[in-house]
Amino acid sequence: MRRNWRARKMVMVLAAMPLVAIGVVGVAMATPQGQGGGNGAAACSTTTIGAAGTVTTAAAGTNAVNGANAANAAKNRGGHHHRGTGTATATTSTTATTTGTATASGTAGTTTTATGTTTTTTCPTTTATATTTTTTTTTASAATPNPNCTIIVPANPLSAAGLMTPYQLTATDPAMGPCNESNVGTQSAFVEAAILSPDGQLTTYDPVVVDEGDQPFSPPANPELPAGATVAIWFGFNGTNLTLQSAAGTNALTDGNCINGAPGSIFTQVAYCNAPQFFTQANQEIANNQIQIPAIGTASDGQPCPTTRSFALVDQDQSDNVVTTYLVNGAGKIAQDNAAAMAAAGNNVTTMNSSGNTGTPINNGSDNFLLDQFVDPALGCSNFTRPNESENGMPVGGLALDELSAAAGQQAPIALVPLNDPMTLDNNGNADETKTNLFRQGVDQPLIGTAAGGDGSGTTYCQNFFQTPGGIQRVFNLDEQLFSTKAGPDPAEATNLFTFLAMRAQQSFTNLGCGPLLNENNPITLTVNGAGVTTAATFNANPGAFSTATASPTAAATTSTTAATPTGTASLTGTATPTGTATFN
Repeated sequence: MRRNWRARKMVMVLAAMPLVAIGVVGVAMATPQGQGGGNGAAACSTTTIGAAGTVTTAAAGTNAVNGANAANAAKNRGGHHHRGTGTATATTSTTATTTGTATASGTAGTTTTATGTTTTTTCPTTTATATTTTTTTTTASAATPNPNCTIIVPANPLSAAGLMTPYQLTATDPAMGPCNESNVGTQSAFVEAAILSPDGQLTTYDPVVVDEGDQPFSPPANPELPAGATVAIWFGFNGTNLTLQSAAGTNALTDGNCINGAPGSIFTQVAYCNAPQFFTQANQEIANNQIQIPAIGTASDGQPCPTTRSFALVDQDQSDNVVTTYLVNGAGKIAQDNAAAMAAAGNNVTTMNSSGNTGTPINNGSDNFLLDQFVDPALGCSNFTRPNESENGMPVGGLALDELSAAAGQQAPIALVPLNDPMTLDNNGNADETKTNLFRQGVDQPLIGTAAGGDGSGTTYCQNFFQTPGGIQRVFNLDEQLFSTKAGPDPAEATNLFTFLAMRAQQSFTNLGCGPLLNENNPITLTVNGAGVTTAATFNANPGAFSTATASPTAAATTSTTAATPTGTASLTGTATPTGTATFN
């Protein structure tokens, strides 16, 4: 029973959205275990709330390659990207508020004048000055879900028995609180497998995840593994850091050829087992014509259908997370998404949902579901599907299938995971070629340093993403009218598919550090309503040289500091001058 998807995956925002320090909805989480916060300076957009309640955000540039690495925990509600215990990446924010008639100018050249309240919110960084330096140390509230969880991998994970054995979710650090698979918005983990026979038979399977010590409310389906089959497994997470651990008394991670990241520096939300071996076998069978990859086709806008390696689709961390869906019964128990589980629950179920809202047909936020369930149908395109053995043989997509399709059909420029991808930065927020290549191996991308893999340049990636017709400009120039009539993955964040993609790209510009790399301001300006929902977006092909945002209210400003929620030290940079001008860097 394949459902739709809710996009929490893309958020990892340090400074991209108004009124929110980190993430489109949420609170900042602690700096990742093994992930350094870096020292990138962040600058938030200037927001003017007019009498009608419309919020116009002037796009603000920021050097956030390092800072974004520390703050990408906002990918999910309360929770996007890298994390762990240690120094908190500030949820503390300094806010200057002016009541009266105000004019606010952002770095993209957008100026809004309105009678109402002007609010300028700084983005969290690793140092803080607000008239005087303020450092706030706080302890995580009991109400704050633990964003860092461990998934226990069963014995012999690449075998049929291993695939059927439930994976177990537990807290990496119990002192930070428990982890519960049914806590969808911030803690749910998802597992997806692909099974390839020596003669080209390709299927998928979704192993189930339950709380440690628990069992699924319906027995897992029995996967069929042909003799000599090659199996690979990928992981996705709605929280911050997902750590792999072998089941007690086993060598599951070694036996499964599992990769959680570079030594001492995990990828954060994603991991894989035996993926390079799977793709080697798959590519050999493709070359032998044992597997036929469908042509990607032509979209209704006259361009090639997008893939996970299209610059019109990517974000700051392309090719991550999975498409797996689980069912939850009335007691909060988990099972695979199939007819047997539905019957066992008496139809009293919902699909797992990355925002924590029951009854919404969505799950682990991923580029793959965005492509398969929203962008492709809108453009009249079809994704590569194969039978899913845990879903009654229903043909569905998957991470492996999308990457095989992209490898076969994507034309230049081809988006490959760059060195400034926040998931592949080292513990200090610096580019790490070894870690980036490990990530690429898990999604069948050529390695940095090879002819096909290029040099991993973040500058080139940003150029192709924002400065070429085949990048995000395609969405604005060719697809805005069409996508504006289509539902997006997350109506709580954006009103339709167009505004969702625009919001996602605007945030990615910041999180990839494209401003300083290209020496230009963010070209995308978003308009959001009083509820924080993006309602419109524009693209400026000449956004001006890179700078930070400055707001100049016309009346006296008042300053307040809000405490951070994570354990650790939270700090931010900002200067509030209650003499009529508030300036934030």
